[in-house]
Amino acid sequence: MGYQQYGISPQLVERIKLKMKNPAVKDRIKNMINGISKQELQDTAVVRRLVKNAAAVLNEKLTGAQEDQIIKFVIAQKIDPNNTFHLIRLWGMFR
Repeated sequence: MGYQQYGISPQLVERIKLKMKNPAVKDRIKNMINGISKQELQDTAVVRRLVKNAAAVLNEKLTGAQEDQIIKFVIAQKIDPNNTFHLIRLWGMFR
């Protein structure tokens, strides 16, 4: 899987996936990323803020190294939130 190449543990991903099944948590995360642009998802400072905020919502204590790994992963994906193919590819990565 792609995210493992960045040092992101499958256990962390599974924990987050489980927490995202809670509709209240899912809505808070969706509202947080609503309106984010492709350019913003290439900006380290913006992605760092999103990762920190998402970790707080999910009640996950991330180390500095974990934050950096997630940020590098997000930036490397060159995600365009308006491109359905990009979203489907991401969905497939974390199914």
